[in-house]
Amino acid sequence: MSYAIDPELLPWLDMLPAVALTDYESLVAARDQRSRLNDLLPSYEPVNPIDVRDTAVPGPSDAPDVPVRIYSPAGRTEAVPGLVYIHGGGFVLGDLDMFHAIVLRLVDELGIVIVSVDYRLAPEHPFPAPVEDCYAALKWVAAKADELGVDPRRIGVGGESAGGGLSAGTALLARDRGGPELCFQYLGIPELDDRLDTDSMRDYVDTPLWNRPNAIFSWASYLGTEPGGDDVSPYAAPARATDLVGLPPAFVTTCQYDPLRDEGIEYARRLAHAGVPTELRHYPATFHGSAFVESAAITRRMFADEVDALRRGLRL
Repeated sequence: MSYAIDPELLPWLDMLPAVALTDYESLVAARDQRSRLNDLLPSYEPVNPIDVRDTAVPGPSDAPDVPVRIYSPAGRTEAVPGLVYIHGGGFVLGDLDMFHAIVLRLVDELGIVIVSVDYRLAPEHPFPAPVEDCYAALKWVAAKADELGVDPRRIGVGGESAGGGLSAGTALLARDRGGPELCFQYLGIPELDDRLDTDSMRDYVDTPLWNRPNAIFSWASYLGTEPGGDDVSPYAAPARATDLVGLPPAFVTTCQYDPLRDEGIEYARRLAHAGVPTELRHYPATFHGSAFVESAAITRRMFADEVDALRRGLRL
């Protein structure tokens, strides 16, 4: 297919690493390419002093501790909102460093505490390991709110792509397990539905960075079996959840030429129908991961919308 991609994004298509996930060997190669993507991403120099430290928090039962990176505005005199941030990467790629500049900028803009989660990756660690790691980090943030300088009434969860799907799964776990209470969920271009049966998922087989073949590999790796089966947990694929009542307010984003587009739109619709305060932003002429091109006007608008949504959702 041909795609009417934003002219400001087009020059970057040849510079972005090609991600073609077909087997474990190709996944290892994609992980090795991560440094190439990091080299393309601009660094960020905060305007305000920010303390950054790495630590590990107690993991799920009978599982290793979960590495996290804590970003805190320096010199605070009162508690601020906290955000558990979950990186993207199709459940099989990504780490704390890939999204470091983005998280640093969010902390600088908002003056909040962010705990970024280095959850275990599939296929080495399939479901439920990744989402349970994220939920363990959320429980730790709530339990250590005073120590972190976080207002326990203003804790949110959010992320991009697989991180958006894991954020939705974490929000479902928090609701169904009786806490911790969340005030907000940010679901950026979220990966939510293993059934792979939307128009965008069927048609976008060759879109940049993410496409149907990659999605198939991603879900098979995460689930440890072929996607689309009858017994897939809603905590793995939140689109499978039959009851969305009682979830925290949501901000959902989608990109036009993204196989994940329609499942994000549908999840936002269902959240709204369940009475969850939900805002959906759809960005024309963009593709999955186009937000890495920070110089484009559409990317600047996407980031400004994200900051504004977090400011409102975390009640700043």
